[in-house]
Amino acid sequence: MSALADKLRGLRQQAGVVSPAAAPVPARPRPALPDNIAQLLGIRQRAQGGTPRRRTIAEPGTLPGQTIAPGLQLCETRSAWPPMPPAFHAAFARLEETIDPSRLVLFDTETTGLAGGTGTRAFMIGVGDWHEGGFRERQLLITTLAGEAAMLDCFASWLRPDAVLVSYNGKSYDSPLLKTRFRLLQRACPLEGLAHIDLLHPVRRRWRGAWENCRLATAERQLLQVVREDDLPGSEAPAAWLGFLRGGSAAPLHRVARHNSQDLRSLGGILHRFAMGEG
Repeated sequence: MSALADKLRGLRQQAGVVSPAAAPVPARPRPALPDNIAQLLGIRQRAQGGTPRRRTIAEPGTLPGQTIAPGLQLCETRSAWPPMPPAFHAAFARLEETIDPSRLVLFDTETTGLAGGTGTRAFMIGVGDWHEGGFRERQLLITTLAGEAAMLDCFASWLRPDAVLVSYNGKSYDSPLLKTRFRLLQRACPLEGLAHIDLLHPVRRRWRGAWENCRLATAERQLLQVVREDDLPGSEAPAAWLGFLRGGSAAPLHRVARHNSQDLRSLGGILHRFAMGEG
């Protein structure tokens, strides 16, 4: 039977007839995948060590500050305002001690969400203190997830054992979030045991019922006559950072930095009011 098939195949070739089995079959176009399925396949490809799709990365020069470690930027500025308070008794914050202003560390974070928990991380930590006759602001910004460890290590190096933390709602939000991140990265937490002045609480005790609310924006407007212009709301900061990680522009990160800077200066101004007995 095979000999007969070979003979027929030879006759067809002599006659110029191509066997249907040998005829090339045109490739059928592959249907386009829905966006959500394509995204899932891309995630699976990266997980299996495949080559991910190239993404556009913003030029390093457009980022705020300067690079001090892989994936970590530092922005540092100095200004004459707010003025440094004199040594003060912190009874308004229910701390029975006199505070030397050189111990004060004002801090505020910008995070990936407002809910907290282990899935939330700080992508920016702003720190303010009075140094060499002026108000110094230092902001740490991570530009990759891998930069978080370096950011926490740098922040920890700025905290003296006798530091007094100053925040606005930091006892309930910023401090617990940072403690969680230190713990998850298996690092000793420098915040443990430090005195902490959370200005939200004395503001509430003094002006609750007199103002529409006691948010920082309200306190700075009522006490410092600060009205922000072109300010990026804190709720939009996560989208600005995540958008950059996905290959978007770094321009919104500058607005995040300005927002964080104003938070620090307002903290200093409100603290000065209380330290001078004007709260």
